[in-house]
Amino acid sequence: MKKLGIILGAVAALGFLAVPSVQAAEVLNVYSSRHYDVDKQVYADFEKETGIKVNVVEGKGDELLERLTREKDKPEADLFLTVGAESIAPLMERGLSEGFSSAAVEKNIPARYRGEGWMGITARARVIAYPLDRVDPSKITSYDDLTKPEWKGKVLVRSSSSSYNVALLSSFIQLNGADAAKAWAQGVVGNLARTPKGNDRDQAKAVVAGEGDLAVMNSYYFIRMMRSSDPAEADAAKKIGLIFPKPVHLNLSIAALVRGAGNKDNAVKFLEFLSGEHVQALYAEANGEFPLNPSVPLPEVQKSWGAFEPQELNYETLGKAKPEAAAIFDQVGWK
Repeated sequence: MKKLGIILGAVAALGFLAVPSVQAAEVLNVYSSRHYDVDKQVYADFEKETGIKVNVVEGKGDELLERLTREKDKPEADLFLTVGAESIAPLMERGLSEGFSSAAVEKNIPARYRGEGWMGITARARVIAYPLDRVDPSKITSYDDLTKPEWKGKVLVRSSSSSYNVALLSSFIQLNGADAAKAWAQGVVGNLARTPKGNDRDQAKAVVAGEGDLAVMNSYYFIRMMRSSDPAEADAAKKIGLIFPKPVHLNLSIAALVRGAGNKDNAVKFLEFLSGEHVQALYAEANGEFPLNPSVPLPEVQKSWGAFEPQELNYETLGKAKPEAAAIFDQVGWK
């Protein structure tokens, strides 16, 4: 992963990477922190369908956001794609996004997952993994259960620098207030099985290894583990179950139209393409994410998890709580 990050960073420094495809008179310039194989297929399919050439700069979300800020007066990108709805607030505060009108997007993406200048692409649920052989999942129904005394020394979670954890705590600040969010974080720290380390998949593998009984992870990582060429990961996925807390936090991938985009019409066409059934099904099947277009059937794995209740969040203000979330993590000693 580190090597991939270096490669992507180099690409971002050099400029747009043209997706090899058709000769086209029209172009679309995209900055994206999503860099999965399925995204490359989406770009290629869009080029094939529209004849519009897609140029992509890949990088980390925060780095691309800063680049958009520097280019504000002369934007080079038309669209910004990223993982994490907490990026919406700085986009709007800095005047980097621009509203658009599309009947197709309004039809395909529920109103709670779109707004002025942005729309959600997919969702990943922040769930709780448990070992099938020693934990009764009926004992855990909410994130608050992670703080109960019975789980002391049994909770596994990655570090406070994880954007997923920052977004989760930010959601608690928005929904319940800072004091309640701090109490929750303090309770989790008090129940940790070890100093936070590793990624989401490492938490799941630690559960199987018996280092703890409950691990916080994103749902799509479970599917990636199921399909992993690493025998340890694939084996771990067979030995854990997932609990969807009520209400569950959804990590959204979003797409935003860049203010002053030189190829606005093409950008809106791409947003409509992203919201359509073909791409939504592709993301769900190939990457294990949840489609936001409700007309797209869930793949068998996601369907097997059953219905769940998402948090009622204002995604446009979620990112405003990030500094407070970071401060709380420091105050409670969440490494």
